[in-house]
Amino acid sequence: MAAATHDLNDIKRRMAAALSVLKTELSGLRTGRASAHLLDPIHVEAYGQNMPLNQLATVSVPQPRMLSVQVWDKSMVVAVEKAIKAANLGLNPSTEGQVLHLRIPELNEERRKELVKIAHKYAETARIAVRHVRRDGMDVLKKLEKDGDISQDDHKRMDGDVQKATDQSIAEVDQILTAKEKEIMTV
Repeated sequence: MAAATHDLNDIKRRMAAALSVLKTELSGLRTGRASAHLLDPIHVEAYGQNMPLNQLATVSVPQPRMLSVQVWDKSMVVAVEKAIKAANLGLNPSTEGQVLHLRIPELNEERRKELVKIAHKYAETARIAVRHVRRDGMDVLKKLEKDGDISQDDHKRMDGDVQKATDQSIAEVDQILTAKEKEIMTV
């Protein structure tokens, strides 16, 4: 088995990946306008596994306040409909054969607050992912020190670098969330 190595760039890359996922999820939270990305976070129980909606259907925007989901396999229509309802995006599909129509509701104050709650949930998931990366990095450092590969001083210094990267990533999550919150509440 290969010896554990500390790679701060890898840690930063993994933290950046968590931020990228957050940006993608938040881009799906539309502020009253239809967007095919709105359904990106939705996963459907299909063929014995959890699959992204875009692997089972084509999502299009026929009108500014309407989404259309063309399900490829007729046997998956009910599962897709169920997944959309379960996603708590405030969308109620009306089904015609293999096509689901989703009317995007006007954003009232209550709906805006609901979207902000969903945004907060996505942000917390990103923070947790960043903390997991930090924990992995710290575990590697502990092992390296225990095995005598690095000194206690090196451990402390590298520990600080990992913590600094974590703090920067968490701050960026908070900035992204604040910007999205403002966008949702002022449209």
